[in-house]
Amino acid sequence: MVHHSRRESFSDMANSVVCPDTDLLWPFGKLDGLDRDEIRETAYEIFFAACRSSPGFGGRTALTFYSKHNGGDNQGEGAGGGGSGSGFGSLGRKEVVTTPTSRVKRALGLKMLKRSPSRRMSTTIGTALGAKSAPSSPGNGSVGGGGGGSSLHISQGAGFLTVPPSRPRRPLTSAEIMRQQMRVTEQGDTRLRKTLTRTLVGQTGRGAETIILPLELLRHVKTSEFSDAHEYQIWQRRQLKVLEAGLLLHPSIPLDKTNNFAMRLREIIRQSETKPIDTGKSSETMSTLCNAVVSLACRNANQDVCHWSDGYPLNVHLYVALLQSIFDIRDETLVLDEIDELLELMKKTWSMLGITRPVHNLCFTWVLFHQYIVTSQMEPDLLGASHAMLAEVANDAKKSDREALYVKLLTSTLASMQGWTEKRLLSYHDYFQRGNVGLIENLLPLALSSSKIVGEDVTISQGSSQEKGDVKLVDSSGDRVDYYIRASIKNSFSKVIENMKTKTAVTEEGEEAAKMLLELSKETEELALRERECFSPILKRWYSVAAGVASVSLHQCYGSILMQYLSGRSTITKETVEVLQTAGKLEKVLVQMVAEESEECEDGGKGLVREMVPYEVDSIILRLLKQWTEEKLKAVHECLSRAKEAETWNPKSKSEPYAQSAGELMKLAKDAIDEFFDIPIGITEDLVHDLAEGLEQLFQEYTAFVASCGSKQSYIPTLPPLTRCNRDSKFVKLWKKATPCTASGEDLNNLSGGAPVIADGNHPRPSTSRGTQRLYIRLNTLHFLSTQLHSLNKALSLNPKVLPAARKRYRERTNSSSYFDFTQAGIETACQHVSEVAAYRLIFLDSYSVFYESLYTGDVANARIKPALRILKQNLTLMTAILADRAQALAMREVMKASFEVVLTVLLAGGHSRVFYRSDHELIEEDFESLKKVYCTCGEGLIPEEVVDREAETVEGVIQLMSQPTEQLMEDFSIVTCESSGMGLVGAGQKLPMPPTTGRWNRSDPNTILRVLCYRDDRVANQFLKKSFQLGKRR
Repeated sequence: MVHHSRRESFSDMANSVVCPDTDLLWPFGKLDGLDRDEIRETAYEIFFAACRSSPGFGGRTALTFYSKHNGGDNQGEGAGGGGSGSGFGSLGRKEVVTTPTSRVKRALGLKMLKRSPSRRMSTTIGTALGAKSAPSSPGNGSVGGGGGGSSLHISQGAGFLTVPPSRPRRPLTSAEIMRQQMRVTEQGDTRLRKTLTRTLVGQTGRGAETIILPLELLRHVKTSEFSDAHEYQIWQRRQLKVLEAGLLLHPSIPLDKTNNFAMRLREIIRQSETKPIDTGKSSETMSTLCNAVVSLACRNANQDVCHWSDGYPLNVHLYVALLQSIFDIRDETLVLDEIDELLELMKKTWSMLGITRPVHNLCFTWVLFHQYIVTSQMEPDLLGASHAMLAEVANDAKKSDREALYVKLLTSTLASMQGWTEKRLLSYHDYFQRGNVGLIENLLPLALSSSKIVGEDVTISQGSSQEKGDVKLVDSSGDRVDYYIRASIKNSFSKVIENMKTKTAVTEEGEEAAKMLLELSKETEELALRERECFSPILKRWYSVAAGVASVSLHQCYGSILMQYLSGRSTITKETVEVLQTAGKLEKVLVQMVAEESEECEDGGKGLVREMVPYEVDSIILRLLKQWTEEKLKAVHECLSRAKEAETWNPKSKSEPYAQSAGELMKLAKDAIDEFFDIPIGITEDLVHDLAEGLEQLFQEYTAFVASCGSKQSYIPTLPPLTRCNRDSKFVKLWKKATPCTASGEDLNNLSGGAPVIADGNHPRPSTSRGTQRLYIRLNTLHFLSTQLHSLNKALSLNPKVLPAARKRYRERTNSSSYFDFTQAGIETACQHVSEVAAYRLIFLDSYSVFYESLYTGDVANARIKPALRILKQNLTLMTAILADRAQALAMREVMKASFEVVLTVLLAGGHSRVFYRSDHELIEEDFESLKKVYCTCGEGLIPEEVVDREAETVEGVIQLMSQPTEQLMEDFSIVTCESSGMGLVGAGQKLPMPPTTGRWNRSDPNTILRVLCYRDDRVANQFLKKSFQLGKRR
């Protein structure tokens, strides 16, 4: 679109003043020192001086009555030129018309007043009253020349005598009409006539432009002609100020600042501010004044022409004051029927004021426009007349011989008119209602015409070309109506939301903001309908897509507010969705309006529709929903992060034996799902999947965090080096030198409650440490997660708001019955791992003193398993009390495996403190059966007996090895070792290889058989080990 700039940017408008009682800028420059009344009085004096030779102004031609119906010259010079019109006979005599008709009015479309001729009548009093009238004084009807004598006073501006007339009333002359219109008193008019008579004695043919009127008035008018000295001083000051304005402040010919005459004139004017100057014939001041004024006024080559009133802006101010007299003082909305004669008379002032035809047309156009405004825009004919005159102005503007002053006046005048009209057109919703909307038809053509004139052919020179250059105004009128519509729509829309702004700012995050947006949508639609019904039918005459442009502008305005409302909103609520859905409905209405109004366009309105950036309500809802999902997931992730930093693995309560962070995590997830389905939109399976996928990633991360508790290897003691038994060793010495367990960094004495375990007491305490109990809480947490995930999956899968078709397609694609399958699988793995770590910690660390440290130490018969079983039962009881029911079976099974592992470790890697005889296997077998019985009877069948038997097979196999003779063990060892190493039979001179320690002990493992031999207190075994592997003795 075209961007339009205001004309006030030009220097001549920057300092313009506003016309009184209006918002219209005065375009003709500022004139300091002279007020409106002084300018008007001076304008009348100039007018009278210029017309002095015309009948009624002091001319000697007899006054006659003449009607246009009786014939006469009817040739004019255009509407604003004041052609001869009615009232001027073929002999050029001034006539008074009883039935006037006006060419100017016809051309400008102004109606005739059609008043009775008697409405503008004047009467005179004859000699019977004993008075002699002044020469041709307006108001008394005398036509004599006459010198002195008293004049008859009439009421100001009326033209009617206050005493009964002695003669029949007659129509007023143009001079009398002009005096009334200019509101000049009879006394002032008399002074003027006398002065001109005295000045022009014997100079009948002298031109008005050769007279310096203020100077002549100062010379001939005396104090005695005023009611008091103060009145005379005011009058004298006005004459001097006019001279100052015309010769010093605004001269038509540039004035040198060092001019001596100018300096003298300034001094005299300054002196007059305190007291009147002496204007007598012998006054030195008056002589100096005359010399200075004449010298300054006649500085041109033509000494016969005086330049004292033709400098800008003084000349235009004076001429505009004359033009404003064409409006009837009794009804200022009406133009006098005598306008033709008055304009023709005003033309006589052009030589004095330096006015040309183009300047006259420009001033006359503005005066008509100004009058329309100051009369409260009651008479549209005045606006139409101003528009008609613009045609003359447009023709003048196209001429190539334009003067610089005219160009300046043209720009400032049109800018003033255009500024006023565009102020209304840019907000026509505020200025025009249903009753006066038709005024746009008159105002719009004027705005377009002025814009076209300025835009096509106005070049303004601001300063010298070397300094600033020329500025070309280009402003196409083709898009002006579009511009007006968009601007007015925007202004009107701003008014609608003005009352909402404060509330919107205060309650931006509350429900009130949404309510206001809903109300704004309603009012926007009403504004669009009002535009289409009231304004668009008129504007369509100049712009075919007026209604469409209005709809586009409203769409943009509401869209801007909608985006402001949505900016920064990450939470999608019912209110937000309602606002968006309402916006979508409004958008459809506006688009439909554009389509309907654009059917006749070449592109079918596609250009306008392209301007309407879609609200994209659905995508915004989807974006907000995704943003909301991200924020909910972020809240869950923050909870997870806090858990990683601060989780102590203490149960939330006795009834909730899981980590507090798990409860918080699942509550956030559940609330998010509940809120998700409360959003009033169609929930598709894809949206559900996005939420579930985000939650599952966090659940998997939390599961991994719960399972991050180390490994069972950290609790298994380091295996001691293999040695052969020394029958001569001292067991006490070996006891003291036994290798301590290095499985964990936790203090071995840091057991449950910090109390030592009493192995042989009547009331043994559990040896479960706090660390092991925390592992139980981890197990509970994992099972709590699993349970909650089933509940969340139900909420997602079975919610009736989920679109069935989308859900079916998704499930077919993924072949999954749960949104959290991966998490559930991870939880199972984590439970297995945590249970295993907890079991090994319980057996190898917490029960270290009763199992690995003391079982079968020194002598099997004296270090049986019974004390360890008592502690084990207590630990198992505590474990089942802490663990949730679903976690107990797996935990019990892992403790069983760990306890079987510790028995194997004691038998096969028990260190220097343990030796076994073949006969010990019966006691060991009995002890192991007791251990198995603990798991078969504990927890009401938590572990089936067949599971216990299956897990016990390895230990029982080792015990069976311990029951075999040494020779059998040696033979079996040799065979198994050769088979596993691939050697076959051992030949002469060959040695058996040392079997590696795999940790997977069983009766067929060569390393397991070797360890049984190492712990056999037997001479044959001792020699075999020494010979085969050079194993050292125990020390």
